[in-house]
Formats: sequence, C-alpha cells, structure tokens
Amino acid sequence: MAKLAAVFPGQGSQVVGMGKALADSFPVAKATFEEADDVLGFSISKLCFEGPEDELVKTENTQPALLTVSIAAFRVMRSEGFEPEAAAGHSLGEYSALVAADAIDFAEALRTVRLRGELMEAAVPKGQGTMAAVLGLDDEAVEALCAESAGIVRPATYNAPGQVVVAGETAAVLDMMERARARGARRVQQLNVSGPFHSPLLTGAGEALGKRLAEIAFRPPAIPVYSNVTARPVSSVEEIKDNLARQVYAPVRWVETIENMASDGIDSYVEVGPGRVLAGLIKRIDKGARLMGVESPETLKAWKEAGDKE
Repeated sequence: MAKLAAVFPGQGSQVVGMGKALADSFPVAKATFEEADDVLGFSISKLCFEGPEDELVKTENTQPALLTVSIAAFRVMRSEGFEPEAAAGHSLGEYSALVAADAIDFAEALRTVRLRGELMEAAVPKGQGTMAAVLGLDDEAVEALCAESAGIVRPATYNAPGQVVVAGETAAVLDMMERARARGARRVQQLNVSGPFHSPLLTGAGEALGKRLAEIAFRPPAIPVYSNVTARPVSSVEEIKDNLARQVYAPVRWVETIENMASDGIDSYVEVGPGRVLAGLIKRIDKGARLMGVESPETLKAWKEAGDKE
C-alpha cells in the first residue's frame, strides 16, 4: 500500500499565469484567491495570473503568491478526496505544508509570509549578499570550501546529492565559486536572487519574524510535517514557531528530509503547486519514489487517473 506525502514548492517555482486555470475551473480555488486578495489588501490573484513578472519575483510578493497557488491546488485536491499521510515544503513551502496540515490558518500564514518576505528583502543591503549553486561536489567538500573562506559564506540548501546552494557575502560567495571550480565542481552558478537567504546574514530577520510567530495561534499538525531545520516531523507548537524563525537563517536540509520520510515509509509524493522542481530533487534522493505534480486542471486529471489505476 502506497504511503503518500504532499510536498510544496518554495521560491523559484513562480511563473506568471500560475493558478489561473484552477481558479477558472474550480470554485474552491477561486475562493482561495479571493480570500488572499482580501487578507493582503491587494490583488495577489492578478499578480499571479497576469504579472508583471518584475513585481511577482519580488520576495515580499513571491511568498504569498506561491502560498496562495499551492493552497488553492491543495483545496481542490482535498475536495477530490486527497488526504496525504505527511507533508513537507521547501523553505517557504513549509508554510503551505503547515496550512495543509491544519496547523495554521491560511489567512494567518498569508500575513506571516508577506512579513517574512519583507524582512528577508530588507535584511541585507542590495548587492552585499548573494547565493550560488554548486553541482558535482559532495556536501563535505562544499562545507570545507565555505569554512576556508575569509568572509561569510555557508551552505544554504542541501537540495540533492551533489547539489548544494551556498549563501553569504557577495565577495565571499564569488571567491568560493572560483575555488569550487578549481576543486572540480561540475557546474557553479550564481543565482538571480535578492539576498543571501538561509545564511547567518539573515539572523536578524529570523529573530524579527520570531516575534511575530510568537503571537500566532498554531495548532498541532493533523499529519506529520517535516521541518526544514531538523528534517524531522515537528512535535509541538513551540517547535513549529522556533523552527520557522530559525529557518530564515539556517540551511534547508531537503536531502535529509526526504531520506527521513522514506525511512518512515513514504514512497509516493505529490508536488502541490507550480512547477516540478521538488519532483526533480526527490527523484535524485529516492530513486524508487513515485512522483506526481498538481498545478492545473490537466495535472489534476492525470493525478486522479493515476489513483484510479492503483
């Protein structure tokens, strides 16, 4: 018997037009976008459906936009009988997972990720921090290269075997990139991001977010939700709050998360929301995993048909 988890994407999966087909086809999705517009006080639905892209990619907009699309898709799936046995999300996606697990209200999550985006955007002056993907070196080699740096650069996301993203001071990241190439990395690429997310440079942003999180009435998750910080299911409301604050400046342990989910019996994953970034990563971590994604009426139909065949 397959044991199924829902996984939710983070920044980088956004695209103009996301969610529109769902909202046009399903009243529950349309209502989700309307709720988000009301909560945020501006039309996040218009930004998702029509752009412009340069506004959608701003961190304070991207985060509530992705949360809205993911929860719209999840609510449509739930109306079709979808009941995952666990959930996880990549960075921002952890908020979607917590909403799906009924640990936080959607409206509260929207307000929180809007603030999260603003805090992350403002944490480091423009140009002073950046991120880079390093492919083809193991985790220990990347960690050693970071440790050898004279400036601040740290692993930010452990995405898949041989794929680590680093973040920190721009000069330190650029220097580390050159040393990674010399060490034999297959590919090293600076990312088009607005800041050094998941690095110590965002400690102040995480602490400020923590003050907001302390005021939120979280509930114990109805299903296990795996934390980015610990790669384990959260066990209490206080742990949720602490992990979400730390998550801003701590690395995303995605490889460990999927390994632990597999050890706990999860063998099937549905990526709920735009893109297939997580499916690609999971395939590299757990080669035997069954993977699907739902972001549109067409992919919803394919998911339902695959379930009917089991």
